[in-house]
Amino acid sequence: MIDRAQEVLKISNLDISISMGKEKIHAIRGLDLILRKGETVALVGESGSGKSITMKAVMGILPEGSIINKGSIILKDGEKEIDILKQSPSYLRTNIVGKRIAMIFQDPMSSLNPKKKIKDIVGAGLDIHKLYSSMEERDGMISEVLETVGLSKEQAERYPGQFSGGQRQRVGIARALIMKPKLIVADECIAALDASVQAQIVNMISRICRETGTAFLFISHDLSMVRYLCQRIGVLHRGYLLETGEEEEIFKNPAHPYTRNLLAANPIPNPIVQFKKDEHYDYETSGILYENGFWHDVNGNEKHKVWCTDSEFEKWGLSI
Repeated sequence: MIDRAQEVLKISNLDISISMGKEKIHAIRGLDLILRKGETVALVGESGSGKSITMKAVMGILPEGSIINKGSIILKDGEKEIDILKQSPSYLRTNIVGKRIAMIFQDPMSSLNPKKKIKDIVGAGLDIHKLYSSMEERDGMISEVLETVGLSKEQAERYPGQFSGGQRQRVGIARALIMKPKLIVADECIAALDASVQAQIVNMISRICRETGTAFLFISHDLSMVRYLCQRIGVLHRGYLLETGEEEEIFKNPAHPYTRNLLAANPIPNPIVQFKKDEHYDYETSGILYENGFWHDVNGNEKHKVWCTDSEFEKWGLSI
């Protein structure tokens, strides 16, 4: 039985269009997603699949021209349930963004003020919300969170330019953690780092989620980036969530042709999908109609679902 008390974020039937002059783009189509305490979940897909719009909707920072056709994004904070989509920008700035939902950016250098010391970058949220009674308390809180991400209190006196890329990303993670948010959203937060540094950051994030109960939503175009970080994966294409399941199921038993295509392009060899390398997925010629689909359990596993019609499900050799 699913423990709904553990839910941190619940996206229900989210449907968003973007108006661009005379053109309207249907960016998200009926998206459902749940994140629970301490859970790491990835949304993956190519550019234009809907990942970034979903991320911005969760953060309450949808771009100009966004039209919310329907749906809700419920943030659960104790007994309170807050629909992000119904809050004013001022309420989101004061009560949600950075406080209950924090973000880690792809390029740590561009998101860190080079003229500020690390202690002031990390402690910015404390300053904005006045969450300390003395400078000694503030410094202690900053030192504690820096230690959590593997940095020393002495490094708090340095500037971003004095750190490596991996260290700067640790600073970005510390800045997100210091407010003790319910959820952290990360946009390709390890893509620009070397492989060895990526592994260190992945292990650190996994540990933090386990220890603090913070939920983690990871946005990526590359499945190899999320394999060892995320417990669950959702695959997006053309605004539709096509497949969702636990990491092992997605990698070992991909159901949707688009998911298999993503895995075949993965630089890390996967013998399960190796034979699919010659198969190129083209939605326009595939005969698949996303709008006619609905959720099917793959091989009777209610935690692994694929979005398709009954005939597509049978054609792909899947069983209920």
